[in-house]
Amino acid sequence: MTIMDRVLTAGLRHNSKRLTRFEGLTPSESLPPPDPDREYMLYLHVPFCVVLCPFCSFHRVCFKEDKATRYFKSLRQEIRMAHDAGYRFADIYVGGGTPTVMPSELVETLNLVRKLSSINSISVETNPDHLTPEIMDQVRDAGVTRLSVGVQSLDNDLLKQMDRYDKYGSAEKTMAALELANGYFETLNADMIFNLPHQTDESLLRDVDIITRQLQISQTTFYPLMSAKSTRRKMLKTMGSVDFNREGHLYRLILDALPSSYRASSAWCFNHGGDTTDEYVIENEEYLGLGSGSLSYLQGVLYSSTFSLNHYNRQVANGRFGISRHQALTYRDRRRYFMLMNLFGLSLDKKVAEARYPGFFRTLAPEILALRTIGAVRDQGDHLVLTRYGMRIWILIMREFFMAVSDFRDLMRHAIKEELDAPGPLQIRVPTSELRPPGNY
Repeated sequence: MTIMDRVLTAGLRHNSKRLTRFEGLTPSESLPPPDPDREYMLYLHVPFCVVLCPFCSFHRVCFKEDKATRYFKSLRQEIRMAHDAGYRFADIYVGGGTPTVMPSELVETLNLVRKLSSINSISVETNPDHLTPEIMDQVRDAGVTRLSVGVQSLDNDLLKQMDRYDKYGSAEKTMAALELANGYFETLNADMIFNLPHQTDESLLRDVDIITRQLQISQTTFYPLMSAKSTRRKMLKTMGSVDFNREGHLYRLILDALPSSYRASSAWCFNHGGDTTDEYVIENEEYLGLGSGSLSYLQGVLYSSTFSLNHYNRQVANGRFGISRHQALTYRDRRRYFMLMNLFGLSLDKKVAEARYPGFFRTLAPEILALRTIGAVRDQGDHLVLTRYGMRIWILIMREFFMAVSDFRDLMRHAIKEELDAPGPLQIRVPTSELRPPGNY
């Protein structure tokens, strides 16, 4: 890790924690009024997993059929409530957990959204053991256009350290499943992790070669390993400690090893034809998250839903949304967030930025000058474009941001008793300055 990386990491860590310091418990019966002229991105969270991987800090719980059945019922009711509140959706992203843990329930949920809104695309996460014709046929018939598979690694030793070998299958089984699934969907994404504690250069390069040259998967994402306080002890016991000093080296190995037929659509996502991205936050500035543990970003405010499944079910049964906390972004932070997500997608359209936030470049002049000075972006007239070095910087930025979100998830898990003991419903109170219609700032 260079001196510049260390300085940036310290600053980004501080800023990311500040942005994810959500206010206290504020249950809500209502959502902010939607813009009637727009269709939103809908994120649905399904927290159930059969195996809880030691490195994962997402909101997930051990799968039990009765709990999952009740949860899907609540999720569909919350979807109806959002529709009644005036929200209409164009795209769906279903994350977890393992959304395909109960395929029939997932299909019923997707069909409900498709009945209520005109949907263009549906992306669903899954694990290698669910790449069976039976499951893939069901979700494809329900409109899924992109299936994202949590492969993580094709090194059997690393899979064993991650507690994935016995449940999700060996590298060889996963490769066979991916080969079967390739072509089932418009986009098949293989999620991979780099900078695992015992991952060697050779192991990583073999993963790149198998995914891109041997299998030619239509999309692959290489995430840096991200950890939260809650997972570090278990990771240390089963996987070892993370060395962030190797991250830049391993990322450059990936970029150099990728075939020319794979084109970057974000700092960590690469497409073999097509131009879809792996992160819905890139293409959708505002999105609504439903389900326990989901996050939303609406009208300059970040919202978090309760992490207690019992509290979530109770809230929805009483006609309330699962939202329990919020964080209003400042005037400057909203513009920073817009720049952050657009440049994560490799370019920022100047005209779009100024139309969305008048005075955008005047407000963020210091940040943009700093990025140009260190060589992270270059000016191409109507766009700011991320350089190869900038892609490395954005990997660092997004890692720190998502680690801060993971630490927030830890706090939310600790707050479950507080939420269960909460009295009656409270309205979320958002400053009126944050409720102005888009474009009027």
